[in-house]
Amino acid sequence: MTTAYSESSTDRVPGRAWTVRLTGHRDHSATVTCSTEACRMPTRSKDLAALRAFAAQHAAAHAKAATVRPNAWCHCGSGQCTAHPAKVHCAGAVVMILRHDPTVGQVWSVEEVCEMCAPLIANAAVVARAARPHRVTEQPAPKVPAPARPGVPGGFSSPGAAPVEGRPAPARRSSRHPQRPRRPNPGQQR
Repeated sequence: MTTAYSESSTDRVPGRAWTVRLTGHRDHSATVTCSTEACRMPTRSKDLAALRAFAAQHAAAHAKAATVRPNAWCHCGSGQCTAHPAKVHCAGAVVMILRHDPTVGQVWSVEEVCEMCAPLIANAAVVARAARPHRVTEQPAPKVPAPARPGVPGGFSSPGAAPVEGRPAPARRSSRHPQRPRRPNPGQQR
């Protein structure tokens, strides 16, 4: 099934639709057909549950494989909106719906429709939306912390900074011992 969209045209194109149908026969067997002729379908069988499961999976596979085209017309609108009772003007972005009426249980449809028609169609679920073009934004350069520099002679501006060459690193005081008053360094100006 080759349903991926690869055109980059801005011309409007008709909305696509795929229909998977389970058809019963007089001998209590059934066949599954797809509107896409290239799809391979199982042979006629009396195992209706297996054919029904296949049809549902096949329709879901079409919905998953197809890329919603942002420049498509509403498929519903091209059919004069006969899929829903209320008449609306087609508008909004294009979405992909999967429609299946469980009371009938024999037809699955995948269609490109507009956002106005999609909620009006009975037994339909939106399964994909048209991709919006992404803006390429300039990413800010990662912030690199500035190297620590000695702040005060004999001290450092940050606790993790490396000592200046030739001077020992300041010793950390433990909170277990009471604080003693600091003695000024002889070389430190007041």
